[in-house]
Amino acid sequence: MRHQFVRRFAALAVALSVSLSLASSATGQATSAYVAPQHTTGWPGLGTGEDQGAAEASLELGPELDRDRSPVWMLADQRRLDKALAGLQPQKRGVVDAYVLVVGLDSDPIFGREAREAGKVLSRRYNALGHTIVLAGTDGSGPSDLPNGSPRALALALARIAELMDRNEDVVVLYTAGHGAPIGLAYHDGDEGFGIISPARMARMFDELGIRNRLLILSACYSGVFVPGMASETTALFTAASADRTSFGCEADRDWTFFGDAMINHALRQPVPLAKAGEDARALIAQWEKQGDVTPSQPQISIGSGVGKWLAPLEARMPKTATAMVGRPAISILSDQGR
Repeated sequence: MRHQFVRRFAALAVALSVSLSLASSATGQATSAYVAPQHTTGWPGLGTGEDQGAAEASLELGPELDRDRSPVWMLADQRRLDKALAGLQPQKRGVVDAYVLVVGLDSDPIFGREAREAGKVLSRRYNALGHTIVLAGTDGSGPSDLPNGSPRALALALARIAELMDRNEDVVVLYTAGHGAPIGLAYHDGDEGFGIISPARMARMFDELGIRNRLLILSACYSGVFVPGMASETTALFTAASADRTSFGCEADRDWTFFGDAMINHALRQPVPLAKAGEDARALIAQWEKQGDVTPSQPQISIGSGVGKWLAPLEARMPKTATAMVGRPAISILSDQGR
């Protein structure tokens, strides 16, 4: 289950204590000699100001911190990102195109594995060949060959997609995988990368870029905090939990979180409408949580009244056959823990 502990975000004399669901990577064992970046140091202060209000305001802006990054790694990662952005293709005039952006925001290998498979499933479902980019860390087998998932990389990918898409007809499909807190999505890359993507920061990015048609699938604890700020008539939004609940199954050595397994590995592989996929995933998660005797995560679903305008053409072209599930089922964590 998700391990919760308190991390300090505020700087100077003010501490803003936030319950982050950051899984201990000490329990994660890679399947080879490669060892993924570990979380061994405390979370640095990312808030600024001399009172709690100022610290909270700073975190809402979406701070990001790199600490002692290797310049060789930084250059290599920038080249990977440049190549991935350059590979995105322009939209096709008169056709509703989907641009799929998947971001793993934590170096624990589970999120690298989930992000990679989510990219495959969503790209196939929405016919997004040439319109898909996956940003993620290691899958546990070795150093990642993908651009690293980070708030900065997410912002750059969105900006590039906005240049290529027709913002009046096309849609952005965003899937994020990582840990969360009551203030937003947490970026945590070993001991070198830290950050927050708050609902306000995400809303400002989409608004500035003029991306109104969007399918947002956010896999993180407390991700329901994004519903008030991101819901709109042209947005379909699915979150792993409500604003005040954790979600489950994110140990570093697993293949899927509960939400990722239910939503991506089960529901969205099926040729069913998006709304049904969301309800099917929610029902499956509730079943698993009952088996685990844990507090329900309460995944949230918000589908705007204007979503059908862009969703109907996409679903009309959706593959008519399902694909096979991959990886160890998320629910297997219950039997594994009983050994």
